[in-house]
Amino acid sequence: MKKGLKWILLGVTGIILLLVASFFVWTQFTYTVINAEGVELHEPIPKEDDWIIYSAPNADIGFVLYPGAKVEPEAYTYLAQELSQQGITVAIPSVTLNLSIFDSAKAKELIQKEPELHWFIGGHSMGGAAAAKYADTHLETIEGLLLFGSYAASNKFLHSSSLPVLSLSASEDGLSTPEKIEANSENLPKTTDFIEIEGGNHAYFGIYGEQSGDGVATLSVAEQQKAIIEIDDSWITDQSNEKEAGT
Repeated sequence: MKKGLKWILLGVTGIILLLVASFFVWTQFTYTVINAEGVELHEPIPKEDDWIIYSAPNADIGFVLYPGAKVEPEAYTYLAQELSQQGITVAIPSVTLNLSIFDSAKAKELIQKEPELHWFIGGHSMGGAAAAKYADTHLETIEGLLLFGSYAASNKFLHSSSLPVLSLSASEDGLSTPEKIEANSENLPKTTDFIEIEGGNHAYFGIYGEQSGDGVATLSVAEQQKAIIEIDDSWITDQSNEKEAGT
């Protein structure tokens, strides 16, 4: 009997170890940045430890952008580069196992390091969910939340707060579909700004090619990125101006 139990325990342990190893291997098959027509990245990409940081001269606004699940941070460097040219410092972290949800508190280290900046936080897909999780318990230290093809899970404080939130979706997104974003909208403040990019899809929130399960975009990568940059810049600037005006 004892011998049989021993073999059962060894078998269960072996299965658990196999599952853990398989999960780890799965997280290492990442989506990497690609060359896209109409998108020009400047070199070199500015890296500081496990962050990519595009610092804007004399910036008073910072934006931490969490990457989507298994998406390399470099896939969002064009967005960061272009926003930095509009006076917004943008920081993209490398996260544990390439899954932002395991590193949702990552933004804290940079926000504490540079408290003089007015910080916004956001993310794409799982990165947006991680950013919303961070916002839920740090409402007093951030100026706003931006979700790209993403939605927030149920939370304690965010949904009933007055935190400015931008939910940016895409009509052809096959993963964070417009229906899913609508179904989870109650997890965000009632004042959330919902904007849909007509013709965009999930993968084009970054620049990493196609993604399984996604819809087919009728926009090019460059066109969707241009729309994202313009909307983000305008929204962040408006929120900052309203904050300064005390409205």
